[in-house]
Amino acid sequence: MPVSETFRHSASAEGPNSEQLVFGGDYNPEQWPEETWHEDVRLMREAHVNRVTVGVFSWSSIEPREGEYRFGWLDRVMDLMAENGIGVVLATPTASPPPWFTLAHPEALPMTADGVRLVHGSRDTYNPAAPAYRAAARRVAAALAERYAFHPALRMWHLHNEYGTVSYGPETNTAFRGWLQEKYGSLQALNSTWNTAFWSQGYGEWEEIFAPQATQYLPNPSLLLDFKRFSADVLRDCLREQVDVVRAVRPDVPVTTNFMLPAWNHYDQWDMAAEIDEVSVDHYPDTPGIEGDVQVAFGSDLARSFNGGRPWVLMEQATTMVYDYAQGRILARDPGKLLFNTLQYLARGSTGSLFFQWRSPRAGAEFFHSPMVPHVGENSRTFREIVELGTTLSRLPELAQQPANGNRVNRNRVGIVWDASAWWSAETRALPSNDVAFLPAVKSVHRALWFLGINADFVQLDQDLSGYSLVLVPSKLAASDAEADNLRRFVADGGHTAVWYFSGSTDENLNVRLGGFTGAFADLLGIRVEEHFPQPAGDILKLSDGSTADGWAESVELHGAVSVADFTEFPLAGRPAVTRNEFGSGTAHYFATRFGEDSLKDHLERILDAAGISKDHPAAGRGVEAVRRYAGDRSYLFLLNHTGEAVDVDVRGQDLLTDTAVYGSTVLAAGAALIVREPHETP
Repeated sequence: MPVSETFRHSASAEGPNSEQLVFGGDYNPEQWPEETWHEDVRLMREAHVNRVTVGVFSWSSIEPREGEYRFGWLDRVMDLMAENGIGVVLATPTASPPPWFTLAHPEALPMTADGVRLVHGSRDTYNPAAPAYRAAARRVAAALAERYAFHPALRMWHLHNEYGTVSYGPETNTAFRGWLQEKYGSLQALNSTWNTAFWSQGYGEWEEIFAPQATQYLPNPSLLLDFKRFSADVLRDCLREQVDVVRAVRPDVPVTTNFMLPAWNHYDQWDMAAEIDEVSVDHYPDTPGIEGDVQVAFGSDLARSFNGGRPWVLMEQATTMVYDYAQGRILARDPGKLLFNTLQYLARGSTGSLFFQWRSPRAGAEFFHSPMVPHVGENSRTFREIVELGTTLSRLPELAQQPANGNRVNRNRVGIVWDASAWWSAETRALPSNDVAFLPAVKSVHRALWFLGINADFVQLDQDLSGYSLVLVPSKLAASDAEADNLRRFVADGGHTAVWYFSGSTDENLNVRLGGFTGAFADLLGIRVEEHFPQPAGDILKLSDGSTADGWAESVELHGAVSVADFTEFPLAGRPAVTRNEFGSGTAHYFATRFGEDSLKDHLERILDAAGISKDHPAAGRGVEAVRRYAGDRSYLFLLNHTGEAVDVDVRGQDLLTDTAVYGSTVLAAGAALIVREPHETP
């Protein structure tokens, strides 16, 4: 009898979720002898682990030959977890097809843009557009769902792992042509949009179109953008197929897939989030110290925003290591930083913390990846800090409640535009400058707000913006008419916005808007941009208000706007660098240059003041983080001191970390945190 039938009438009484903060990590029992499993459970109970993710890379252990399933080991693991009160996030193993699959279906192996067919030997060796891969992924997902959907240990489905594989070659070409036919309907429409008359690229048959592999010089930018959108849709469809499989068996178990933040951008995060019940993320800051803490806030705000303002799942973080990818080093996290950073994630909406991974493997590609139980065993700083963290989270169950009345877990009034197409557009070769890059621009704005003590969400320009007072648009080269109209309505109704240089200079298909750059937003901003002046690396621009900038400048004409600051040097001396325009009941600001760190904060502070936006706590800023989280019908003020000195904060309520009342001036030591349950009267 399938395990699902055994448990169909005896599923856990607490249901798929219970009100507790989740704590645990990726568990790979198939890599260890069975006697180790019981030692693992002993340590899990000591550390207050209540969730483990099982099966992420176990395809060859589950299906060693096509259609031949071996579930005995997984049955015993699921039962062992249930017997010890540990919930399982059960993964489909489709990110790592087994060797037998790649031999049976060589056409489903990925191909690089240079035309190199990759072979098995790592994870992610699949082409997501290949029918054979898609069919195999559905089959193994269905086998797992049928067997374990009603097992009492099951708490959530984890589908795939870190979607992000992009492939080229014959299978992709066929799928890409079908996608283009559905989008454009005719070759005439495609040729017009891509302007294929340029360089004699006019297409007369669909079979003449190929995915943009390596070519002699510059590829067609519109073709390349469409391919990135196609690849994103392929990954979304892979996810959608697995979602349909597991929901068909038991729809009440929540479904997730883990986003890799923030550097992976192979799909549209908003589209992927719409397919699942809970957004989960893997987050690995690559810098120690306060800059790493800024990255924690950035990743948390992205995750919460993709999840519609609801609590989100931290599927992976590191324990006591920082991965400095640029320098090829694994740095040690300072003692106590694990707890501190986890409280940061918690403040900004996480449901707790999971890790990759539970136990360090003795061998394998990631055998020195940060674990909960390191190679040296439980007698280690790493495991002692894990026990401390698990104990702390076990004492905070009230934070696991959903906010009452469908409210957001954090209620912020600032939105920063995050748009996958904006990122892809800024990657276009032969733009005037690489300084229009998307991710650095967005991160610099979020970082400036963090040091000002202002919390923010990420938004799309095509969503309802009425819940915000200020919307910031740091880098959005491609903008549709509908997006521009939505921002225009937002400002006309009393909202404030700031738009950065070069944004809106093309439509959504990378067709330049004629008559003036930044054309999508020109009337809203009350300006006309005539010419770009990219700056040599290292040159500093000085503005009339004392601001400093670099990288980019523009020749701006005022068409209703007023200048806030002018350029001071030839050839733009006296021309506007920063403008302000009253539009309807609101205000639109424009930055025609890239500000230095301090100047960016100064201009944002000016705009925040004009929009009437205040901090979550007066002490916030300059390294003191203040975030208000909502759970149930209560509010909880998180205060975290990232500085090297103690600060005085005025708070009222009950500190959950020490279970003591705090009323009035309280000393917040360097590196310390408070979680204050505020009185009911706090809005």
